[in-house]
Amino acid sequence: MYKHVSVLLDESLNYLNIKKDGVYVDCTLGGGGHSSEILKLIPEGFLYCFDQDQYAIQRAEEKLLELGDNFEIIKSNFVNIKNELEKRKITKVDGILYDLGVSSFHFDIPERGFSYHLEAELDMRMNQEQLVSAFTVINNYSDKDLIYIFNKYGEITYAKRLTDAIIKAREIKPIETTFEFVEIILNATPGAVRRKGHPAKKVFQAVRIAVNDELKTFAKSLTDSLTILKPKGRIVVISFHSLEDKIAKKTFKSVVEIKTLKGVPIKECDIVREFSLITRKPVLPTAEEVLKNNRSHSAKMRVIEKN
Repeated sequence: MYKHVSVLLDESLNYLNIKKDGVYVDCTLGGGGHSSEILKLIPEGFLYCFDQDQYAIQRAEEKLLELGDNFEIIKSNFVNIKNELEKRKITKVDGILYDLGVSSFHFDIPERGFSYHLEAELDMRMNQEQLVSAFTVINNYSDKDLIYIFNKYGEITYAKRLTDAIIKAREIKPIETTFEFVEIILNATPGAVRRKGHPAKKVFQAVRIAVNDELKTFAKSLTDSLTILKPKGRIVVISFHSLEDKIAKKTFKSVVEIKTLKGVPIKECDIVREFSLITRKPVLPTAEEVLKNNRSHSAKMRVIEKN
């Protein structure tokens, strides 16, 4: 059994401001850590959970059924949150949670191909039914696309050099395993970069984001989520990547800021805002949590409320 430790668990529950009869959505079921704790707090409410991964769904369902049956797991990408809830006659909810971290078992199960420490076929799919995998990206994407992925999603300064090495290697034979890919990365990485830590970490992250189209789906889902909040309802976002945090910050800011005509004065008391930021700055894990769970070190939480 693979153990997943939920990040910022207490903080997320507190900021969701949970009502015992409320309707809540966990957009990222994963190991069921957040969902199980939400379920304990809503004996008269209902919880909808989203996940694409059949392994995660099976594990989490067993965990949740021990607590109650007032939940439904929806096997779908959270980009479909609005449509899937409408199918169930749900148009407004009391709270929505996004924990954008990759579940621990994705890294710990070798055959999923997420870890650069474990030998496996190149995969990295959250939804194992989709066609595009890490193998597809590494072996079929153009040099232009690969450079963009490494630059944008991994902030890799030597993206052109790495891409050239990949193109050269795949012309000889397909790049099939994680360790084959790691060897290419190591050989292409400048010495100064290697001394700062394992270079495959950022490269694998960039490929994973591309395989699962993580940033676009999150941006659309978050925008849709804002439209289905009840008054006093909240959205809590836990991100682990600067680009995810940037999307949350920008999206929240866009619905909080009031656009005014230049030169036309307006009093603060006359402004009616549809949403309010609950966290002006991101909430970070405590030093104690980071010590217990190193995977939490890059986590940032942002919260918004509908007025």
